[in-house]
Amino acid sequence: MRIRIICEGKIKNANLRALQAEFRSRIAHFGEIVMEELPKSPGDGKGKTLTPAEKHLLEKLRGSYKVFLDGRGREWTSEEFAEWLGEKALRGTREVAFVVGGPEGFSDAFRKQANLLLALSRMTLTRDWARALLLEQIYRGFTILRGYPYAR
Repeated sequence: MRIRIICEGKIKNANLRALQAEFRSRIAHFGEIVMEELPKSPGDGKGKTLTPAEKHLLEKLRGSYKVFLDGRGREWTSEEFAEWLGEKALRGTREVAFVVGGPEGFSDAFRKQANLLLALSRMTLTRDWARALLLEQIYRGFTILRGYPYAR
């Protein structure tokens, strides 16, 4: 199963860039991981219809299981997330695509296109920190599934 993470904007902080690179490297031992950075798109996060950029992104994600990081989404423990990740792999899911939005979040119309809305925390995170936390939790999920000591 391929993990794809799509984010708006580039990481500015060199330390967070290094941390994310470290977790991408660790995850690569368990399977393919692809990270894409998209240019910042205009929008206020309140649109009732899809923007051209949103339509284009959804077209790119056709066939993927779409997980949008959203503060209103489901919250799981690391163990619950690992179980979900393992279930996706066992069911033959070809690709799980995590989408991290920009500062304005997702429009209502775009949010409705997700297979899953996932909240990493009820606290507000910058998109750079959200990426780092997401990568760490994906790595933790794989270690939980394989019984590695990292997860403890």
